[in-house]
Amino acid sequence: MTELPGLRIRGLRVAFDGFTAVDGVDLDVQPGDLRFLIGPNGAGKTTLVDAVTGLVRATGSVEFGGRQLLGRPVHHIARAGIGRTFQTATVFEELTVLQNLDIAAGAGRGAGTLLRRRRSVPEPVTRALDTIGLAELAERPAGVLAHGQKQWLEIGMLLVQDVRLLLLDEPVAGMSQDERDATGALLRQIAEERTVVVIEHDMAFMRSFARSVSVLHAGRVLSEGTVADVQADPRVQEVYLGHAAAPAPEPREAP
Repeated sequence: MTELPGLRIRGLRVAFDGFTAVDGVDLDVQPGDLRFLIGPNGAGKTTLVDAVTGLVRATGSVEFGGRQLLGRPVHHIARAGIGRTFQTATVFEELTVLQNLDIAAGAGRGAGTLLRRRRSVPEPVTRALDTIGLAELAERPAGVLAHGQKQWLEIGMLLVQDVRLLLLDEPVAGMSQDERDATGALLRQIAEERTVVVIEHDMAFMRSFARSVSVLHAGRVLSEGTVADVQADPRVQEVYLGHAAAPAPEPREAP
């Protein structure tokens, strides 16, 4: 297997009408990492991912595998092996699971052939079906899938495109505990061959599955390290995780 590329961000800045949403972020995500980005609402997590994928204008530097991404069109960034999901899964609900994966894998096929049933299923599609655990549901319309299964299908649609960097925005939001556990196991498996960055608010999920963590606050990186490192950081406790509640004072007797 070829060496995995990593993500290198330097001095990333995004501003909207005078408001600085991302304020000089430096971030290194090592090849094969399962990195979680956490922080309060408005910390700049999603905007950072938007900048990496070309959806918002930014200054600074974003390199993936040594290739500069800033300033390149969205489709060029996708072709560089970078894919993302959003908080709400975007799948073709009227089409089957297999057709969704086939379309995602068929960027080089003509529009008239995309929906035709192939005589055999391409190997990348078969592999993705097995990885995301939907092989037995391949002929089901995507619209009847459970919430978690739709998220897995969307991840599978990135896998068949041979995405090397997956940027996932709150992938377990709204999932049951069983779905969260299955998703965590899926992300661990994917990170064996790819680099994965997860925006997440579910702290229990983060504690269970993150290999490394970056905490953003007010558009800047506040803390980085292992789960234990960031949980022990007083700055993180102050702005995000919260201190243990102080005991209520004893009621005073009236004089």
